[in-house]
Amino acid sequence: MHINDIIGKEKPTISFEFFPPKTEKSSQSLFECIKELEDLDPSFVSITYGAGGSTRELTHELVVRIKDSTSLTPVPHLTCVNHTEEEIFSILEKYAEHGISNVLALRGDLPAGSTAHDRSNDAFEYASDLVEYIQKFNGSGKCTDPRGFGIGVAGFPEGHPETPNRILEMDHLKRKVDSGADYICTQLFFDNHDFYDFKERCRLSGISVPIIAGIMPVTSAKGILRMAELAAGARIPGKLLKAIDRCDGDTESIKRVGIQYATEQCSDLLNNGVDGIHFYTLNRSDATKGIFQSLGLQRK
Repeated sequence: MHINDIIGKEKPTISFEFFPPKTEKSSQSLFECIKELEDLDPSFVSITYGAGGSTRELTHELVVRIKDSTSLTPVPHLTCVNHTEEEIFSILEKYAEHGISNVLALRGDLPAGSTAHDRSNDAFEYASDLVEYIQKFNGSGKCTDPRGFGIGVAGFPEGHPETPNRILEMDHLKRKVDSGADYICTQLFFDNHDFYDFKERCRLSGISVPIIAGIMPVTSAKGILRMAELAAGARIPGKLLKAIDRCDGDTESIKRVGIQYATEQCSDLLNNGVDGIHFYTLNRSDATKGIFQSLGLQRK
């Protein structure tokens, strides 16, 4: 189903993100997680793409498996880094052949420890370039949906780490939308005021597409550091840090605090008419299911 149809029918959307497994054991664990979350009837699920395209084949295999063996609508990530135009065409062609109708277009990160890569050598230097190319592919008639692929792009409520000028940041985001993006999915954040400010600046910039909020519940003390890395320095509010500190290292207590905090975030977002909530699951189902139960979000 095309993303515009999903958002139009199911607003607010509820979606999950997974990353490709690297071993047979983790593959089985992931599918147990996916099956558990499938029962919650999410609007769609997205599948990440490793830095520099490092999990390209794993991503493709997982996306196709989800499409063929579950009732879920997969939205694979697609990045610019380390890709030629021919490679992007081939990936899109394979997805189209399997009836996959949506992608999330990203500039992408460099592989860990890589500093010498010259991004000007990539076929697509910016996400807006990739969006334009996907729209060009959409005109080829290869997609099952006559509109071609639905396209999502990333947004950064706390600001893009490489664009401190937030006016310029909005210009870059609007270029992605004007190139043909259907919706924006934000990076994770912990302070809803950042999201509301971001949404207001989008509207002032003439960006009118749906904006889906990215939420990742804290489940461990180490997880906070991991989140900061994933979100390029996400701000962890003092209120949350104090609550975690009171847990004195107890794993279950920290998880309960994280789930409660994320539940309060989601409740506030829903009460304020958010277009959708996207859960960064880290390939685990328990925290997301806990939030669903607290909010009464069961959709089946």
